[in-house]
Amino acid sequence: MIIKTGNGKHWAIISAGVILENPVQFGKSHLERPRVSLSIEVIVSPPFMENTLIVFRPDRNDCLVVDPGFQPQQIIDSLRRANLTPAALLLTHGHVDHIAGNAALRREWPDVPILIGARDAPCLADPRANLSGLGGVAVTSPPADRLLAEPDKVDAAGIELDVLDLPGHSPGHVVYLVRNESPLIVLGGDVLFQGSIGRCDFPAGDQQQLVDGIRTKLFSLPDDTIIYPGHGETTTVGHEKRTNPFCGERAGLFEIE
Repeated sequence: MIIKTGNGKHWAIISAGVILENPVQFGKSHLERPRVSLSIEVIVSPPFMENTLIVFRPDRNDCLVVDPGFQPQQIIDSLRRANLTPAALLLTHGHVDHIAGNAALRREWPDVPILIGARDAPCLADPRANLSGLGGVAVTSPPADRLLAEPDKVDAAGIELDVLDLPGHSPGHVVYLVRNESPLIVLGGDVLFQGSIGRCDFPAGDQQQLVDGIRTKLFSLPDDTIIYPGHGETTTVGHEKRTNPFCGERAGLFEIE
């Protein structure tokens, strides 16, 4: 996996009050990653250090771009260098740090479709709903071309994905499960992080709903399933089941406020 930051510096990622990575160790996973037939490039966008994923098969020239963040030119440059054309922009949810690059990528590739969970679609046009209004700079996106909900499937760039509804961080949050890989891969957005979960203190957030969804849907997957989160390093289902203080076996040892 390739980790890029917008300014070349290391950062600590904090979500739900948990530091996910020591700044000195950022970009160095402590987990061994099995080989997969997909290539996944991660572009990290300040100021929220959001992970944009470029997902492609090495024998093809098309790809998926998941959650284009605040570094659209860096995403475009990376695609051009690799001679890749986006077949779809897949959004896990509608918060600003995950949609800020949509407009720039659509200008570069006018026909690329935008896909998002149906209940988060209003975020694309509403700065209050996508939280950009809270920062004083309104960000909007072109509208979605396809609205998703479980059990929809997405088939693009030679990659088949199942759509799973996992609300709680946002009302329409979805994750994308790549089943035809060994191990399985989850493109997870802001649901499950290494040692943490997505924030639930935003409007329409629901922590119990998020934890229940993780336990019933993600923790039912094989332990070696790889999670590519929206912030921080990759992890696995088994690692989080054993160690995550918010939703794993250790959760009863902590009080979640």
